[in-house]
Amino acid sequence: MKRRDLLKAASALTAAGWSGLPLQALAAQQTLHYLPGSEAFDYTWLKGLARHLSSRAYIPPSNVLPDAIKALDWYSYAAIRFRDDQALWAPPQLDDSPFRIKLFHLGHLFRTPVRIYELNGGRARELAYDTAMFDYGNSGVDATKLPDDLGFAGFRIHAKPEWDRDATSFLGASYFRAIGDRFQFGMSARGLMIDGGLLSPEEFPRFSRFWLARPTTSNNTGSNTLILYALLESPSISGAYRFVIHYEGTRQLMDIDAALYPRKAIERLGIAPLTSMFQYGENDRRADNDWRPEIHDSDGLAMQRGNGEWLWRPLTNPPRLHFSSYADENPRGFGLMQRDRDFKHYQDDSMFYESRPSAWVEPKGNWGKGSVQLIELTAPDETFDNIVAYWNPAVAAKPGQEMLYSYRLHWSGAPDVQTPLAHVVSTYTGPGGLIGQNIVGKRRDFVSWRFVVDFNGGTLPNHHAGGIHPIINASRGGIDLVSLHWIEETNNWRTQFDFRPDDGEAPTELRLVLQDDQGNPLSETWLYQWSPPPRP
Repeated sequence: MKRRDLLKAASALTAAGWSGLPLQALAAQQTLHYLPGSEAFDYTWLKGLARHLSSRAYIPPSNVLPDAIKALDWYSYAAIRFRDDQALWAPPQLDDSPFRIKLFHLGHLFRTPVRIYELNGGRARELAYDTAMFDYGNSGVDATKLPDDLGFAGFRIHAKPEWDRDATSFLGASYFRAIGDRFQFGMSARGLMIDGGLLSPEEFPRFSRFWLARPTTSNNTGSNTLILYALLESPSISGAYRFVIHYEGTRQLMDIDAALYPRKAIERLGIAPLTSMFQYGENDRRADNDWRPEIHDSDGLAMQRGNGEWLWRPLTNPPRLHFSSYADENPRGFGLMQRDRDFKHYQDDSMFYESRPSAWVEPKGNWGKGSVQLIELTAPDETFDNIVAYWNPAVAAKPGQEMLYSYRLHWSGAPDVQTPLAHVVSTYTGPGGLIGQNIVGKRRDFVSWRFVVDFNGGTLPNHHAGGIHPIINASRGGIDLVSLHWIEETNNWRTQFDFRPDDGEAPTELRLVLQDDQGNPLSETWLYQWSPPPRP
């Protein structure tokens, strides 16, 4: 399965809610039931299982499905709807649960079953598949001909009082999604990334089993908290995950513990990976072929380094793969953000890009040396998630290791991790003031390329003032025509400069920060990767 196809389908399902019967029409009796038997479970046992599996040869999952399920196209698959009255923890099973769990059917791109258990009193019971859980509508599937052990593709969580709205979903490989403060889905997170952005094929670990803890008010975490566990498997690694999901009004917080056990050496390991979409925006209009001014789920990568420095890297949709790596030690956080919250900048009254959630990774403990890495792929349209950001540890993953990571994942339009410095509001690019051209083959090379970066907030004054200095560096080439001035119409400080590239083909890393007279930072540090236009 290709990552882009999987994300496209998962996004559409969760955005549509995939709801079935009206929630008010709860059945008098559920058909929800369990497979025979139960077993003791805790996180220590799950870590032991993951370690044990890593010492054995990987067994690929069985994707043998009935022909009717394999033949489902997107529209037929979407017609199969889970019955709301069959939700786990819905009445009459639990009368006062703050959560309900609804299950995704197998089919279309989701062909690998996952096993789902309920935890209650330290014992785990596996949920049994039953066609009575689903309304097959006009999918063309004859439910009477489906096997009793078909299984599920994933699940989604509904939280009180928004029973008619998905809050979180786990569907496909190790992907999961959550709504933010504006009740919209957007970008995704996943359990782990392996070998993304390399010449060799990317490997996609999958969550093969889930354990969902029955909610109680006596678990010392509060009634707004849901705990679940997951087993991660792939040819290169196995892992045990613990999610403590806090639903706090208009935001979600996830405390995640991961115990990883490599089966073999891994060239590029991505911890806490985030995946998003950027087609075009004010800084990159290369793929601007639509009536809408901007199209993106996220517009930048934000970072707080271990030394406290704040960084902002606008996203791009490059004509070829871009890879950026930002070395650090014990990072304080990073995230893919949707800073632009102005509807007028998108003009899309159906996709609501201004309401897409941001996600911020806050490491717990010391993660040591490594780098925040960013992969930007080419996206021909908005259905392709082309952005990946993650932490890559400096010490390579090798067999026999136990790698432990803990972090808090903030889902919100405005995470509570805020910089005290001025932040980047906008980035604009275009041909520079030193207009000219050199002809190399059939390629046109502009002598310079202009960058305009607007800042706001922090301790920057809201008027013309001195003592503010733009400090600009380029890894290659030169910088010309630097200026800084106050824009009264927007209350922003604008830095403008021309970048003069050399004759090389390698990307150039640009860096800009505003400082005071003593050299202290007044703004976060703006970063950008510029690449020369590709030869025809």
